[in-house]
Amino acid sequence: MQLKNATALITGGASGLGEATARLFLSEGSNVVVLDVNETAGKNLENEFSGKLKFIKTNVSDEVDVKLAINSALEIFGSINIVVNCAGIAPVGKTVGKTDGVYGPHSLEIFDKTIRINLIGTFNVIRLAAFAMEKNEANSEGERGVIINTASVAAYDGQIGQVAYAASKGGIVSMTLPIARDLAKSGIRVMTIAPGLFETPLMLGLPEEARLSLGQQVPFPARLGKPHEYALLAKSIVENVMLNGEVIRLDGAIRMGPR
Repeated sequence: MQLKNATALITGGASGLGEATARLFLSEGSNVVVLDVNETAGKNLENEFSGKLKFIKTNVSDEVDVKLAINSALEIFGSINIVVNCAGIAPVGKTVGKTDGVYGPHSLEIFDKTIRINLIGTFNVIRLAAFAMEKNEANSEGERGVIINTASVAAYDGQIGQVAYAASKGGIVSMTLPIARDLAKSGIRVMTIAPGLFETPLMLGLPEEARLSLGQQVPFPARLGKPHEYALLAKSIVENVMLNGEVIRLDGAIRMGPR
């Protein structure tokens, strides 16, 4: 599938990996619809790319919100050809440990919220977008759509305090192949990227010394990944029709230790 003249729906597209993907796709001639809860950042992007990018404030785990967003995207641009799921949260908490100075079991509310946004939110967007994509006219390869999800190396190498995050990302990894198989009959490809340590807003909030230290844990290149590098992989996935039903680690060969 080509990016030029395609319409891409990007969740979490107002910052970080999603924003970098939105910018690259726009430079390649795509129309972009950004779904995010950050209204200020989303509106700023919409103003910057007037006419080519539409921001819609959306809670990805809410069925009504996502249905309305997809309907708006269809009304504005006529179709949805690509979905990139980047929306997510990354709370920290041990199975049993201290939370706000109080020792006890992991907060069930936080665990539930993480699963709801990261995993259920991703599937919510997939199922509703795929239903819309099925109505697209197939291209010469029989493609009607491409869906790219975002997991994490934590799905494989979850660290101490990452139980909720790792569980949510592990779910995304595990559902990639069955969803690709489900949607094969419709000509919709499904892929997942599992990033390692990247310069996301979460990482940029750390002191520079801490960021450098984390980057040096990466075998090569010994630095944090750049959001643009995630976007380049998303572009390659869109353009290569044989990429389907797989998870690609984008991590500089890092394997995370326990902490």
